[in-house]
Amino acid sequence: MIKGVLFDMDGVLVDSEAFICRAAVMMFGELGTEVAPEDFIPFTGMGENRYLGGVAQKYNLEVNIDKIKARTYEIYGRIASGNLCALDGVHEFIALCRNKGLRLALATSADTVKMKINLREINVPAETFQSIVTGLDVVNKKPFPDIYLKAAENIGLKPEECLVVEDAVSGIKAGRAAGCRCLAVTTSFDAKALHEADWVCSSLLQVPAEALKW
Repeated sequence: MIKGVLFDMDGVLVDSEAFICRAAVMMFGELGTEVAPEDFIPFTGMGENRYLGGVAQKYNLEVNIDKIKARTYEIYGRIASGNLCALDGVHEFIALCRNKGLRLALATSADTVKMKINLREINVPAETFQSIVTGLDVVNKKPFPDIYLKAAENIGLKPEECLVVEDAVSGIKAGRAAGCRCLAVTTSFDAKALHEADWVCSSLLQVPAEALKW
């Protein structure tokens, strides 16, 4: 029986992709390198180290990942302020899960600073979740299962008792590798790309009833 829900953040709770991508493009511009938004697509959902580092590698740039990440977050915080909102159905779905007595965890590949910005902007208090695991808490990022294994453990559940809610291919792979069932939201990838998920929906307003009834 389902006992818990493990939420990804970007693309599930909030559509922040355009802002973090814009911030990253601006950061690389400050370094004198013009990069394209599509350069970041292969690294979506893998955490900012890989998101930024993968593009730097593509352009043969030697960078200090901590410095460029900090600068990207500075830009992100400025351009995202007042411009982010929760995706359709987020507040309703969280309320539904809580009413069912399910334990909730947030498992995001993003760093803590970005997580705090996003939750503040979409008015989802950190206390909504019994546990929050960020990309700083695990060595191996998605598609490795570590973040979901840790999130399940933190809320006292076995992975097979948890539903992972994801929008990225790497996140679905991570959830399945952890032994969880997976619900995919087609925010960032189309349904065909997310075919490994147990259920697929267009938004959290359209979640199949079966996803919370096993």
